[in-house]
Parts: sequence; structure tokens; C-alpha cells
Amino acid sequence: MSLSVALKVAQSALSARQTETATVSRNIAGAQEAGYSRKTVMLSTVVSEGGHVGGVRSDGIRRTTDNALYSSLLRSTSRAMSQDAVAAGLEKLEQTVGNTELKRSPAAQLGTLETAIQNYASDPGNSILAQTMLGAAKDTVRLLNEYTGLVQDVRAEADADINSSVGRINELLGQVERLNGLIVKGGQSGADITDALDARDKALHALSQEIGISTLTASDGGVVIYTDSGVTLFETTARTVSFAPTNTFNAATVGNAVFIDGVPVAGPNAIMPIGSGRLHGLTQLRDSTAVTYQNQLDEVARGLIEAFAEQDQSGGGGPDQAGLFTYSGGPALPATATLSAGLAGDIRINANADPDQGGSLERLRDGGISDPLNPDYVYNPANNAGYAIRIQEYVTALNAPRVFDGGVGLDPTDTLKGFAGSSVSWLQAARKSSAADVEVQSVIVTRTAESLSNATGVNLDEEMTLLLDIERAYGAAAKLISAVDRMLDDLLSAAR
Repeated sequence: MSLSVALKVAQSALSARQTETATVSRNIAGAQEAGYSRKTVMLSTVVSEGGHVGGVRSDGIRRTTDNALYSSLLRSTSRAMSQDAVAAGLEKLEQTVGNTELKRSPAAQLGTLETAIQNYASDPGNSILAQTMLGAAKDTVRLLNEYTGLVQDVRAEADADINSSVGRINELLGQVERLNGLIVKGGQSGADITDALDARDKALHALSQEIGISTLTASDGGVVIYTDSGVTLFETTARTVSFAPTNTFNAATVGNAVFIDGVPVAGPNAIMPIGSGRLHGLTQLRDSTAVTYQNQLDEVARGLIEAFAEQDQSGGGGPDQAGLFTYSGGPALPATATLSAGLAGDIRINANADPDQGGSLERLRDGGISDPLNPDYVYNPANNAGYAIRIQEYVTALNAPRVFDGGVGLDPTDTLKGFAGSSVSWLQAARKSSAADVEVQSVIVTRTAESLSNATGVNLDEEMTLLLDIERAYGAAAKLISAVDRMLDDLLSAAR
């Protein structure tokens, strides 16, 4: 080997070690940064045209990746965020159950009402007991009205969060589009694009929190993004994700769908519905979970109106009419065994039995609440103070089997008290199941993230060991240069 070749070998080694040192320093600095992947220098041996080894060169920077683990992290993150959105909504809905000692559930309130009725039945001439019964009935109505408002607030919050999620998705797709352009151009020019790849992976991970996605990497390094249902979200340019929020919600309100380039992917009539991500969980909460619970409350309200309805006492076959509990459609009763959307928010105490509204407490005992001017619906025309039959009928009606709408997720044949209790159990079971799912999925996400970090992240001990190796290699190259320098000095001295 000639001295000039030896010198070139040493110089190339020094240059390569300098690049390696900078890369190790870069790894150490990024070790604690979320989403940072370990970088390594790609080195190759320089071979001359004559076949002689002429040193080493840096062929670029490579980052450590594990596509299988990364794809698994995106999927598990999407599932976790979907379940978390539902669980958070169920936590709010559980306020309608509350602490059992506070008796804030509809089922507990029906028990309080029954007790008040039984006490009044034992002394039907006692106006204080009559007032207690009326107060319990008012509390029942107030509870159903309040909980309808709470359920609709949960739906409205979910709708607002859907709008925020859609905005976040569009923002992240814009980031991906910008980074994707840098990666494709940088790859073509041979620039270091590893930081841009890290940034794009971070954006994709954030995107997976909002909507379930799968990705495909093209030959030029660009990425194509699909929803988990197969709709294209990004290919060269970002697709538009759109949503029109709803300002106010009631039981009859149907929230709007989420569209990707005009294709509904979440919400009503979704053609290619997504199956994970925060967006999926929010639409499920808004359109299914909360709606089902609202329907159950509405059926409890319908059962109350039906149970306390008054019948024609004259034998003339007149229709049953709303008694103590009525609604905007009274005195006619709601259709039997048929859901009446929003009834729990519409139910109210009949003014004819409420002294605060100009009514009479005695009608609780005597009947005629539906229409004081129609004697056919009076049970105690003689106004006997000891008359308890009608009051006892209230208790019987609370515990009598009746038919409920079969589409509300509960047994359609049950007593009113039993149905209300089943509704409480349904809500608690849904919340516990959702919380358990969140816990399991969180463990999966954590372990997947740890495995990915172990596979692609920075180990400081390894980096420090590598730094020592680089230092020794640098020293060897420096010694070679010193040796060549001495040889050249000797040659020049001999030439003189």
C-alpha cells in the first residue's frame, strides 16, 4: 500500500468516526424523547478500480424500525381510545344511579314512592300522608326529567367532542402531508430523513388515537393511510374529513354522520363504518349507549303513566286516561308497549291532584284526577275519608306485570319496579364491562409500546459502549496518520 493510499484510508476512517460520534450523541440526546428511534450510520468499504481497499465511507443514516410492532401499537391504541370514550360517557351516566344510600336511581325512587303510597293507604283520611305521597311522586318526576337532561348533555358533549376529533384528524393529516413530502424529496436527494420519519410516525400514532387506521409504505418512502374500514384517508394528499355538529339535543335528536370525501364512516347510515378510535367511541356513546339508556328511562315514564291511569268507573267503557302522572299528550295514554321517545323528560304531575297548581289532594284517594268534571272517572263519589281501595290499587299497579318495548335492551315483560331495577343493573354492568375493557386494552398498549421501545429505542449503556469503540477506532486512524507523517518526513530528509 502506498503512503497516499494509507493516508486516504486514515482520513476516511476519521470522517466515518466523526459521523458515528455525531449519531451516537444524537441518540443519547433523543433517548428520553417519545417516539425517537435509534439511528445508526451505514458504512461501506471503498474499493478502488484496481480492486484495492481504499478506506470506508458513510452511506447515510438508518433508523431502527419494527413495522409489525408499530402496526400493532396503532391498532391497540385505536381500540383503547374507543373504549375509553365510551367508558367516560358511562361514568357520567352513572350519576343517575349514584350512591345507593342516597336513593337517587329511578328504581330506588319508585321504592320510596311505594312506601309513601302504602303509608297513605293505611290512613286515607290523613292529609299529611297524602302530601308525602304527592311529594314522592313529584320527586319521581323531577328525577326522570333531570336524568333525561343529563343523558342529553352526555350526547351533546359527545357530539362536540366528535367535532373536536374531526378537527384534530384534519390537522394531523395536514402534518402527515407536509412530512410525507419532505420524506419523498429527501429520499430522492439522499438527504437524512430519519427525523422526518420519526415525526411522521408520531403524527400517525396521534391519528390512530382519533380514528382506526392502517398504513402502507410506497417504494418512494411515502405513506398511504386507510381507515380500519378501508376508506382512504391519505394518498399523496389528505382527504377531507367533515362533520356538522348539532347545537342542542333532545331524545328525538339524531346526530349527524362523519364523512370522508362524502363517504359516511361514523354515525347514522355509515356505509363503511370505522371500528375503533376515539371518533368511533364517541359516536357509539352518542348514538347507541346513551340513546338506549334514554329509551329505558322513557319506558319507566310510560310505565308510571300507565300504572297510575284512571279507568271508567261507570261501566260505559270509556278509555283509560292519565291520572296522577301525565304528559303533553294527556289525558290520552301513550301507546302500550311502544317506546315514546323523550317521555321521561315530558312526564309531569297532573295539576288536578296538586294543590300548588290549583288541584286537590283528595283526588289521590278519590280519583277524578284525569278530568274533575267527568264523574265517570271518580272512584269514591261519596268522598268517604276511610276509602283506601284506589290508593291500594297504586301499589298493586307498581308490582303488576306489564309489557315494555322490546327494543330497549331489557326484558320486555316485567313489573315497573323490576324494569327500573333492570335498567340500573344494565347501566352498572355496561360501565363495569367498559372499565374492564379499558384496563385490559391499556395494558396491551403499554406492553406493545414497551416492546417497540425496546426494539427501536435507545439503550444508553449500548450507546456509551459504542462511543468507546468509536474512540478506539478514531485513535487507530490517528496513529496511522502519524505513522504516514513520519514516513513522509523520513523520505523528504533522505531526498535532501
